[in-house]
Amino acid sequence: MMKTYKPSYFISTLLFTILIITSSTSFVHGFNVIDKCWRTDPNWRSHRQQLAKCSVGYCGKMTNNIVPDEVKYKVTNKSDDPLNPKPGTLRYAMTHIKGKIWVTFERDMKIRLQKPLLVSSFTTIDGRGVNVNIADGACLMLQRVTNVIIHGLRIHHCKAQPASTVMGPDKKIVNVGPVDGDAIRMLTSSKIWIDHNTLFDCEDGLIDVTRGSTDITISNNWFRTQNKVMLLGHDDGFLRDKNMKVTVAFNYFGPNCNQRMPRVRHGYAHVVNNKYKGWGNYAIGGSMNPSIKSQANYFIAPEGGKKEITWTKEGAVGEVAWRFQSVKDVFMNGASFSGSGSGREAVKPNYTAEQAFPVEDGNNVKDLTGNAGALKCSTSSTC
Repeated sequence: MMKTYKPSYFISTLLFTILIITSSTSFVHGFNVIDKCWRTDPNWRSHRQQLAKCSVGYCGKMTNNIVPDEVKYKVTNKSDDPLNPKPGTLRYAMTHIKGKIWVTFERDMKIRLQKPLLVSSFTTIDGRGVNVNIADGACLMLQRVTNVIIHGLRIHHCKAQPASTVMGPDKKIVNVGPVDGDAIRMLTSSKIWIDHNTLFDCEDGLIDVTRGSTDITISNNWFRTQNKVMLLGHDDGFLRDKNMKVTVAFNYFGPNCNQRMPRVRHGYAHVVNNKYKGWGNYAIGGSMNPSIKSQANYFIAPEGGKKEITWTKEGAVGEVAWRFQSVKDVFMNGASFSGSGSGREAVKPNYTAEQAFPVEDGNNVKDLTGNAGALKCSTSSTC
């Protein structure tokens, strides 16, 4: 005999199905193109390397960081010895492990680096699933390296350091000059992706891209409580930075950020779909003829402070060649953007097919940046 079901059964089943679909849609709503690529996977822990396929902007896809024989290294020891690193420490991974390496962390930990940590090429530092703080000491330096991903770290209270000697990649002893106290400092490096980190309250800046570094994407980070946030370009006289290309996307700047979000010298920056919650001196600035395309960002001017977003160095040679362009930005609370450059030329990023990504409406930026910074990832579900 055919089994019959009461109408209430079908109604309950239908409502349950709708609830599941609605919950899933609500979770994904507001994700930017990077997060949609991996965060919807409840088994992300087993598929960590999917992350390398999700990068956009000038770094391109980071698939060079994934190979079948890649070393998977787990940090189990929070201590640090700059010249004789112990197995299980983060510095041991950067100095003793050859080849491509994917670094994860066994548990929540706070690492106080005694001296700057020289990150090796073809390295992914992946802090997802735990609360990893690098704080109250030296911080990260990327010097003459390529293909590096830094994801999911909380880096703060970085201190200036005198000149020192440390062990670098391949166990080489390296003399490091004085450092100013930056969270992440890049020198002569390329194809770098800095994603979903929380950075704040360092003695100098939070991110420096200098000395000919290029093909950089800085995305989904939360920058707060900092005077000088992001410097792109070494100094006014370093002409090699003319070739610098940096994408700054889906980041949240604020509260309590004063200036350099970013400041650009010589090169090109595509600043897109970021949220700015106030500023002190200015938000975006530059010198030495940089090109900056500010596109579909969400600027909230400070109460009673400076409303102008941009700054250019007074009296600089070649001022008329500067190109600052605002395209479909959203201006709140009286914010204003003074473009510059002869004829306000179009400032195009000229991405390759691998680098290109869709730019969202500026009014959606609050959602797109709603999860900026290091994520709190569940051990059993989506991140």
